[in-house]
Amino acid sequence: MSAGRIKGWCPGAYRPMMAADGLVVRIRPRLARLDARAALGLCDIAGRFGHGYLDLTNRANLQIRGVAEGDHRAVLDGLGDLGLLDIDPAQEARRNILVSPFWQAGDVTHRLTLALLEEIPNLPDLPAKVGYAVDCGARPLLSGDSADIRIERGVSDLILRADGAAVGLAVSEQTAIPALIEMAGWLAEHITPERRRMAAVVAATPLPAQWCTAAPLPPAPPPQIGGYDTGVLVGAAFGQIDAAALADLIRAQGIAAIRVTPWRKLLLEGGQMPTGTVFVTAPDDPVMRVDACPGAPFCPSASVETRALARRLAPRVTGVLHVSGCAKGCARNRSADVTLVGRDGGYDLVRNGVPGDAPEICGLTAHDLMSGATIPL
Repeated sequence: MSAGRIKGWCPGAYRPMMAADGLVVRIRPRLARLDARAALGLCDIAGRFGHGYLDLTNRANLQIRGVAEGDHRAVLDGLGDLGLLDIDPAQEARRNILVSPFWQAGDVTHRLTLALLEEIPNLPDLPAKVGYAVDCGARPLLSGDSADIRIERGVSDLILRADGAAVGLAVSEQTAIPALIEMAGWLAEHITPERRRMAAVVAATPLPAQWCTAAPLPPAPPPQIGGYDTGVLVGAAFGQIDAAALADLIRAQGIAAIRVTPWRKLLLEGGQMPTGTVFVTAPDDPVMRVDACPGAPFCPSASVETRALARRLAPRVTGVLHVSGCAKGCARNRSADVTLVGRDGGYDLVRNGVPGDAPEICGLTAHDLMSGATIPL
């Protein structure tokens, strides 16, 4: 199977993206969960065919980087053996479902996600970045994460809400999925080349009035690193996980499963807080306030190194720091207190903005930034 080279879409297992260090293969765990067998198998694939790391994405997917084109078929075979592969690329592209990771077996989030998975073939063809969220806990957890159509808890009961809309449609467990399919069809009819996500479409085209009657609950605070009923939530600096270390931890603790989140955190189902420095175990660790893409030399668009500098600067920035290898800003799509943007081998400084904003200072070096004498962060 030939590997994809086009950029600007969400890579998958069947259609990986080519980067400077090889193919980026994305795995979309069903229900945001991999049991121990699948997790150990995926760690082995990352070690044999990639750089030995797993990346957590902001859509709660996992990525293996550095796969040689000639090894892509072997990776697909391995994913298939683990039950992590869809029957075809079209189904994989549609199965873009973000799930609150704290679901319990048999609860409404679990049941509705299973029902949505059954309906994947009936969803309309939409751009690959379009996705869905099932977020039916006591209060919404995924309001700030990427999804175009959301099933979440409302003031009265469940609601179906279009991203970008302040209110939604009151639904029951029985009507939620049919209503979601209808809303997805509406989105498909109103997408344009300039507006390819729900929030952009809603900004230009009013939703049907009946879809705008039920208020959502206020979102819950972001889940912090620590213990929960289902296990422990640990952090991954820059969303990168050492696959061998994760495999060792799963075996040592007898962890039943891992659950992925869109917050650069991993839920170890039935596990205990690990020791050592591989995982972030303190909720106030400054590295969890930093976003940084792989940077040079791993991305051909980047002209600067990113993560080592980000780690060194993290304790000096009181707010959110974003270090981007180029102006695209792939690691963070929202404003940050301090943004450093790679350009021609130097760093441009943006405050309270995104990489595409006008910089306050241009052409800084890593030494300039670390000295702090003339460049306070």
